[in-house]
Amino acid sequence: MKRIIIDCDPGNGIAGANTDDGLAIALALASPALSLELITTVAGNTPCEVGARVAKDLIVRLGLSIPVVQGATQALQEDPAPWRATLDNRVNQLALGKLWQGVRQPADIPADAFDAADAIGKLICDNPGEITLVAIGPLTNVALAMQRYPAMADSVAEIVIMGGVFALDDYIKDTNFGLDPEAAHQVLHSGAAVTLVPMDVTTQTLLTQEDLTRLTAVDHPLTDFVRETLRPWIDYSMETRQLAGCWIHDAMVVAWLLNQRVASGTDYRVDIELRPGATRGKSWRFRHPLRLTVGVPEHCGASIHVLHRVDNTVLLSIIEEAFKRLKP
Repeated sequence: MKRIIIDCDPGNGIAGANTDDGLAIALALASPALSLELITTVAGNTPCEVGARVAKDLIVRLGLSIPVVQGATQALQEDPAPWRATLDNRVNQLALGKLWQGVRQPADIPADAFDAADAIGKLICDNPGEITLVAIGPLTNVALAMQRYPAMADSVAEIVIMGGVFALDDYIKDTNFGLDPEAAHQVLHSGAAVTLVPMDVTTQTLLTQEDLTRLTAVDHPLTDFVRETLRPWIDYSMETRQLAGCWIHDAMVVAWLLNQRVASGTDYRVDIELRPGATRGKSWRFRHPLRLTVGVPEHCGASIHVLHRVDNTVLLSIIEEAFKRLKP
């Protein structure tokens, strides 16, 4: 059994907020091969306190005792205001809030604690080599934990990150790295064993309404949560992204921990742009050695395993099989 922490920014039940974090948590909870020992939240897809409310409400609904710890409310340096204006208001600007009509809102239950960085660093350093960190939001909490616990990079078994975008025509940056570039830079260069799951691979995933019905056929509070909160997001995604369903970025990360046949990857040198301008927060990669090295420092970028191709059929089957194990 793999022991994991999930650091996330869930928005399930919140109008206009992505639901892939909640699906990732649900998949982890439904999988006997994973032991989810801590959930921490960070400002990203949703404000930190909203994400904590979503996660805590789910844990309480399931009658579980997994701690939910609230973390950083803003990035290390990046101004949060433009990001919040876009992430929190776009659904109303598009007049699509009606898609969430009748969807249960997460109960207003406080988090168990309010220092995610400390909770992450302590659990990992107290259990060297035993904890895998699943980081599926901006990396602010993870960076702060590494600052406070210098041994964390060597103590963590692996950090699997959903973040970055390298070669998608309609993205310069993604939310997770773009919202806190300094944190992403710090974690990538920490020396920890890192696997990166960028948008280049997660946009190869697809979950349709028909898939959702099939995957959540078992009558259980966990599948009820997934079905109810993902239905409006799929419709929203179809309307705003012209897809046949929705991408399930973060669930891809947990699925890879369960079965690495779901995706293939390659080792790259990876880095992120920190300078002001349009490309601030953009990630980039290259294979070593470069054919042209003029102006490139000898040790450029961090050595990272990057996933680049996904089998969506395998991905959906991993989720379906996990949910089938749930007892009604």
